[in-house]
Amino acid sequence: MPTASLPRVLPIALLLLASPSHLEAQEITLSEPFKPGHTTKVEVQVKITGKLALPTTEKGKAGQLVSVSGKSKLVYEERLLAPDEAGMLKTIRVYRDVSFERTVGNATQDAGIRPSVRRMVIIKTGEKKAPFSPDGPLTWGEIDVVRTDVFNPSAIPGLLPANAVKPGQSWKASPAAVAELTDMEKVEEGALTIEFVGIAKPNNKKLARLKISGTIRGVNQDGPSRQKLDGTAYFDLDSSILTYLSVKGTHELLDGKGQTVGRIEGQFTMTRAPVAKMPAELSDALTRDLELKPTAENTLLLYDNTDLGVRFLYPRGWRVGAVQGKQVTLDHARGGGILITVEPPAKVPTADDYRKEALGFLEKQKAQVTGSEKPTRLRAEPVTLDRFAIDATFGTEKVRLEYAVLKQTDGGVTVAARLPAEDTDARAEVLRIIRGLSVTKKIAEEKK
Repeated sequence: MPTASLPRVLPIALLLLASPSHLEAQEITLSEPFKPGHTTKVEVQVKITGKLALPTTEKGKAGQLVSVSGKSKLVYEERLLAPDEAGMLKTIRVYRDVSFERTVGNATQDAGIRPSVRRMVIIKTGEKKAPFSPDGPLTWGEIDVVRTDVFNPSAIPGLLPANAVKPGQSWKASPAAVAELTDMEKVEEGALTIEFVGIAKPNNKKLARLKISGTIRGVNQDGPSRQKLDGTAYFDLDSSILTYLSVKGTHELLDGKGQTVGRIEGQFTMTRAPVAKMPAELSDALTRDLELKPTAENTLLLYDNTDLGVRFLYPRGWRVGAVQGKQVTLDHARGGGILITVEPPAKVPTADDYRKEALGFLEKQKAQVTGSEKPTRLRAEPVTLDRFAIDATFGTEKVRLEYAVLKQTDGGVTVAARLPAEDTDARAEVLRIIRGLSVTKKIAEEKK
């Protein structure tokens, strides 16, 4: 969960100010104008701690509990953009501070966002939320940092009441707000209730204090789970903006029988403030010539494995799978697969030799070759890139096999892709991956 600093509107003394003497009897409208151009500065901090159960072993032994802890911080400015279609929410952000750290057992993970892509467009359509940067491709880790953050244009309107309210009245959070705060993909039971507690007046400001509570049961990326949330929010009546949100949550992971197999406690805190002057990176002057709609190019993902020494771009329909030795695989939901192998300079085959090797393998597999292309050079020396393709049938399955050989001074890469024969889109995507390949370090011979 996230936290924020900015103007600190919630010192402990503020809680004491929401006394009956400050309550107002008239109905009050709590609404933030999320219209194109609406710009805010946001700071979010999250802290978690708890225990998770590892999966059951193959012999049926219950997995052991491992400790989990983590913290993150995001500081950014965000401007609401006009949607490209009905039902879409769209913003552009520029991140000023990013840190993410998590420890599971003895393994520590960290993540961040490279300075070159800290300006991002965030789009939400229905339940799907996806960022891209108009300044360059993102890594999956960078997307994950953003994906798990609360998307305010969706969450905040759902926390605020649809009509004017008086202190003491309560209402239910919208499904969109519940999904943002819990990261639930499917809610099976429960609700979040928001109560208008009263009005506080620190430093001549008028702040409506809201209480948030509820228990939600459903399914998220970790499987069945239950979350209990208790929080406080403050809405600035003068600037019509939700300036503070703090939620403490208990997240229980459930097994198939509904029993708790892990528990994580977290604290999410967010502070927001209106922006008087538009940040340069978000201004019309600097974004006018940018492509702010998702395209096949600006949504490409970056894979950059410095240990393996290989770098490439790939479309979001593909998923990086296993990384073993000097090989990395990619898979597609439509059934395609790619094997990328990094080789030292002396072991990189010529395209002709690689084609002979591929045809020999197919003969051993008793596959019927129905078509074969000769190698075509895509990139000239000193860095050469060649590709060829073979159409084959394995039993009743017709496939398209795409191959490539990249050779550089420091090493090379061979590519072998197996695709459904009729999937012409996958062919174009594989070619895009091949064209973006590069070796990023000296590839050494394996010691015997």
